[in-house]
Amino acid sequence: MVGLEQNLSQVRDRIRTACSGAGRDVDDVTLVAVTKFFPASDVEHLAGLGVRVVGESRDQEAGAKLAELAPEVRSALTVHFVGQVQTNKANHVARYADVVQSVDRAKLARALDRGAAQALEAGERHTPLAVTIQVELGEGADRGRGGALPEEVPALAEVVADAEHLDLRGLMAVAPLGLDEAGTAAAFDRLMALSATMRSDHPDAMWVSAGMSGDLELAIRAGATHLRVGTAILGSRASHR
Repeated sequence: MVGLEQNLSQVRDRIRTACSGAGRDVDDVTLVAVTKFFPASDVEHLAGLGVRVVGESRDQEAGAKLAELAPEVRSALTVHFVGQVQTNKANHVARYADVVQSVDRAKLARALDRGAAQALEAGERHTPLAVTIQVELGEGADRGRGGALPEEVPALAEVVADAEHLDLRGLMAVAPLGLDEAGTAAAFDRLMALSATMRSDHPDAMWVSAGMSGDLELAIRAGATHLRVGTAILGSRASHR
């Protein structure tokens, strides 16, 4: 508990400092504490420290973990699914996730829409499923972090926007591996340009999820609204699988 509190405090300090340097309001940036591979007890500790948004990336682990949480803790949390979603898992993910950040193809969007419809009908959720489109920011040989190609985003955004039970919120991306600070900043700038283009057709799609433990300052400087931070808060200890 002490270690989590210290780590979380340091991350919050980094966010405040980066927002100050970028001339941004810290309240405009949402911290998503990525709790994959860590047990429900850690999620409850984080909730006790004021964390209200958590991220998971493995369906089997996430569903079981969330079921372990005390009802009052679960009801206070917003759960973002930030990992790749297999189409055959979409129905289950739509039953517990409040947000899916990693929509990268039309087939998945339609599967999530069907899952959200069934969950709404069953009373397992009460609002449409919020989603962001994951964008591949790598160029040439640097591609491989996952996501729709930039040129595919407009058509995919239309599919999501037309889905009755999905709510298009914006874009998400992971910085390409192996880039220096300037390269990562340029990648995030490309993401922000894509976001601006999307908002011309979908003005409510304001979210830009970018930045993790090692590059959150660059993401804030670029204009990210959501940060996905795991290691800097929970450490890199062995998986609890």
